[in-house]
Amino acid sequence: MSLQTHLTQLARKHEALEREIHDAKHRPSANDLRIAELKRKKLLLKDEMNRLRSDTDSLH
Repeated sequence: MSLQTHLTQLARKHEALEREIHDAKHRPSANDLRIAELKRKKLLLKDEMNRLRSDTDSLH
């Protein structure tokens, strides 16, 4: 899998988590622990994308 393909997949997962967080926040029975877990996963994806981009930039 190419780096760009991997970054695209991570970005899609990040966007999906953003939608899931938004939906969870607007449910009457919002679960704060679930929302916190989703935010943590989203942040990990963002960190991974930034790390990959940084590694790529340092190669050029």
